[in-house]
Amino acid sequence: MTIQDIYKVAVQKGIEADFRPLERIEKVLERNKRKYEKLAGDEKIEFDKESLTNPYSDSRILHVADDKEIKKVLVGIDIDTAEILLAKQLGDIDLVISHHPMGRALADLHEVMELQADVLNQYGVPINVAEQMLHERISEVARGINPKNHWQAIDAAKLLGVNLMCMHTVADNNAAMFLRREVEAKNPERLEELMSVIRGIEEYKKAMEVGIGPRLFVGRPENRCGRIALTEITGGTEGSPKLFEKMSQVGIGTVVGMHVSEEHKKEAEAANLNVVIAGHMPSDSLGMNVILDELQKQGVEIVPCGGLFRVSRV
Repeated sequence: MTIQDIYKVAVQKGIEADFRPLERIEKVLERNKRKYEKLAGDEKIEFDKESLTNPYSDSRILHVADDKEIKKVLVGIDIDTAEILLAKQLGDIDLVISHHPMGRALADLHEVMELQADVLNQYGVPINVAEQMLHERISEVARGINPKNHWQAIDAAKLLGVNLMCMHTVADNNAAMFLRREVEAKNPERLEELMSVIRGIEEYKKAMEVGIGPRLFVGRPENRCGRIALTEITGGTEGSPKLFEKMSQVGIGTVVGMHVSEEHKKEAEAANLNVVIAGHMPSDSLGMNVILDELQKQGVEIVPCGGLFRVSRV
């Protein structure tokens, strides 16, 4: 496989696991195309042309030092300069893959958050309400990301001649879809049953062994789940805390997420919503593993690092 082959597999797996119908994703790409065609001058230079074919702004090839056949990859949830040096030290690593975005993929992370509005709409939240509440949060995330040093690890990869890419929402989509299928198949009635379903997945078992397994953040184990929503697994980062009230109003009883801030927790309590936190590292690992299994099928060797709980289902 080439780097481009791996990139295409990741994007395709992200699309296949997207909660949105394919026609909706195609409309997003068409909208990006129309937007690009209207630009001129500096605005056109700044536009990320990858968004014309890839609907996930936070999943990108970051640096190509040597466009060779990829036989062995170093993969981590978080990749920094240390992991780039590690790849160089190991000597036989053809590509480093990060889950969390960096470079342009981090700078544009907020753009993928629009996905959350469509997911919330599928659970019954009116699209106008979801979009309006997310708009404020998306702006907040964009401002927070702006001053960060997006290129530090990429600069290290350039100096050391290391191929580098990231897979964020493409992987998170697969984590969300995997969890949704497991939950729908088991149909748990109470929170303790829902927790058992999640803890039965191998990545979460591994996380429990090191003390970062699933947690019940809001609600009691004996509480009935009601309608379970997987709204906090994919879509860039946490949405607006104000949305919990709207979710409760449309009949959602339990939200499953990766992580939750104190502000989000308080809003969920006020809305009488149960909140199950599956866990950040194991959830990220679950989504990455779905894609990594596809690479393994093509003969690519996977070397886990940087917080990845590698589980192969090949």
